[in-house]
Amino acid sequence: MSEADQNIINTTVVEEDFDLDNSLRPKKLSDYVGQVAIKENLDIFISAAKKRDEAVEHILLYGPPGLGKTTLAHIIANEMGANIRVTSGTAIERAGDLASILTSLQDGDILFVDEIHRLNRNIEEVLYPAMEDFAIDMILGKGPSAKTLRLDVPRFTLIGATTKIGALSSPLRDRFGNIFRLEFYTDEELEEIVKRSAKILNIKHRGNGLKEISKRSRKTPRVANRILKRVRDFAEVKHQGEIDEEIAELALSMLDIDKLGLDKTDRMILEIIIDKFSGGPVGLDALAAAASEDRDTIEDVIEPYLMRLGFIDRTPRGRIATPGAYEHLGRIKESDEKQKLL
Repeated sequence: MSEADQNIINTTVVEEDFDLDNSLRPKKLSDYVGQVAIKENLDIFISAAKKRDEAVEHILLYGPPGLGKTTLAHIIANEMGANIRVTSGTAIERAGDLASILTSLQDGDILFVDEIHRLNRNIEEVLYPAMEDFAIDMILGKGPSAKTLRLDVPRFTLIGATTKIGALSSPLRDRFGNIFRLEFYTDEELEEIVKRSAKILNIKHRGNGLKEISKRSRKTPRVANRILKRVRDFAEVKHQGEIDEEIAELALSMLDIDKLGLDKTDRMILEIIIDKFSGGPVGLDALAAAASEDRDTIEDVIEPYLMRLGFIDRTPRGRIATPGAYEHLGRIKESDEKQKLL
C-alpha cells in the first residue's frame, strides 16, 4: 500500500485533513451529528454563559482521535460569537510562549490546546492561576533578587483536547469545569455524516454506497470523510462519478479495508499476537517491536478500535487476542484444535 492509502484509516490528523476538515466541519451544534449527551450539555452551558455575558467554563474533551474534539471547539467559539486561538501542547515550549498567547487574547476568547497532555509541567504551573484567577505570575530575574510579577489576562475559556486523559496531571484536570468523553459513532450516525459531506462535495450517490462506506469507517468521522474522497476517485474513473454499493465495495477492497474497517496493519497486529505470541498476553513494547510500529500509534490509533470490536483484551500481563479475533482472521485457537482432536 502507498503511504497515502495507509493514511486512510489512521485516525490521527494528517496534512490532507486540514482543507477537508475546514470545508466539511459543521458550524453549529444543531449541525453536529452524534455525541448527543455532550451536545445537550454544551447547549445549556453556552446559553447560560451568554445570558450572564460570561465566558464558558473551561472544557476538557477526551477520547480517541478523529471523533470531533477540534470541531466541537470551533462550534463552541462560533456559538459564543468568540474568536478561537488554536495551538497544541507540543507547540508551547516555554512559559513565555504561553504568557504571550494568553496576554494576546481578548475577553471571551477561546484558547484551544490540542494534545494538552503534552504540556510541560512547568508550563502547567503558569496555566493554573490563568485558569482560576485570570492572571499569570512571571518571575523576573534569578536568584535572591528574583521578583514575581502578576499580570492580568482576559477572561478566556480554555478548551483542552486529549487522547490520554490519564496522562494529565490531577491539578490541571481538576481545573476544568466540564469534562466530556467523546464516544465512537454508530454506523447510522456515520452514514448521516457521509451524506452531509457528499452533499457539500457535490458527490453523486445512490443505493447503499454511502452505507457501505460508513460501515467500514472505524466508527470515526475523520476516517469516513477520507474514505468518501477515495471512493469518489474510483467512481470518477469507473462509474461516471456516481457512488453505489458495487463501486464502494470495489474501491474498499482495492484499498484493503475489510468489512469491519480493518486494514493491513490492524490485521498484522492481530496476527502477531496470535502467531508470534500464541494469542498473548504480550506487552505493548514487545508488540510494537514485533510489528515495527510506534507504541503510541498502536496504543492511541489501532488498539482502541480493536478493543471496541472485542478483538483485543487488556490484562495485567499484556494484550491478548479474543476468540472474535481468531474468527475474523479465519483462525482456530490451539486449545480449540486440541479439543477437536480429543
